[in-house]
Amino acid sequence: MKTYWVMTLVDHRLTPAPWRKRYVTWPLSGVATWLAIRLLENLSIDQASALGGWFARTVGPQLPVSERARQNLRNCFPDWTDRETAETVRAMWDNLGRVAGEFPHVRHLDLSGADPRVEVIGREHAEALRDDNAPGIFFSAHLGNWELLPLMAGPLGVKLHSVYRAMNAPLADKVLRKTVARHEDELIPKGPDGAMRLARLMRGGGHIALLVDQKLNEGIEVPFFGRPAKTATTIALFALRYRCPVVPVRAERLSGARFRVTFSPPLDLPDSGDIEADTLALMTEVNDLIELWIRQTPAQWLWLHRRWGK
Repeated sequence: MKTYWVMTLVDHRLTPAPWRKRYVTWPLSGVATWLAIRLLENLSIDQASALGGWFARTVGPQLPVSERARQNLRNCFPDWTDRETAETVRAMWDNLGRVAGEFPHVRHLDLSGADPRVEVIGREHAEALRDDNAPGIFFSAHLGNWELLPLMAGPLGVKLHSVYRAMNAPLADKVLRKTVARHEDELIPKGPDGAMRLARLMRGGGHIALLVDQKLNEGIEVPFFGRPAKTATTIALFALRYRCPVVPVRAERLSGARFRVTFSPPLDLPDSGDIEADTLALMTEVNDLIELWIRQTPAQWLWLHRRWGK
């Protein structure tokens, strides 16, 4: 399931698609996506979450891509036993399957803090951005159910624009956008047009949401779990230019389809006068915070990414 928060602004994969993908594979994937969404919508959120978790934890660990997750875990937790690594990979797949199963349901949750399914902590930090008449940035990572995060803004009175990477299959992408979006103008597709929209939003005092835990080849090397990791600098680009708040947002799965979302105080922005040094300092703080979250709940992070190296 493709997330609707992404870390980068420009998509470099703009080559024309082969005709088989364009006229066979992509339409079929769109139909399959529509059928899956309809099936999950007819279940309760608890049933859909449990079904997705069961399927993913049963099938996922057997897939070749799971070896990447195991290697990432060995590198980040060298003292772990093979059993601990295997259990975490299985639990990671369970969480990912639950995110997929819950996808059609999250927009129906009451995210104001009144719903016992979603505990909200630190809402005052989001409300402060609502009232300051200035641009602002929320950032998070692929933890817990990250699809909750863009939906938190409405109940808190903050109009939030989320950047997303469109799926290759146009019909499948349309199905997913229609499922998650409350307002089409709050979703900004990654690419040159999206980058210009973001710049206009920030100049006009808007608020954007970014996931910043994936590798970006065009990014800068920033320490992450003790190793250099190519990291997008979008946060620093806007935050240092507009001196605007940067609010960390963490999503946690408590159990089943129950969650906690925590808004932390805005980060202190470096101001040395050296833009490169300030960019590295800010993105190091961002990566350090995300690493702390992951260490606290390693099974809830998406270890399948190529976060380091090739």
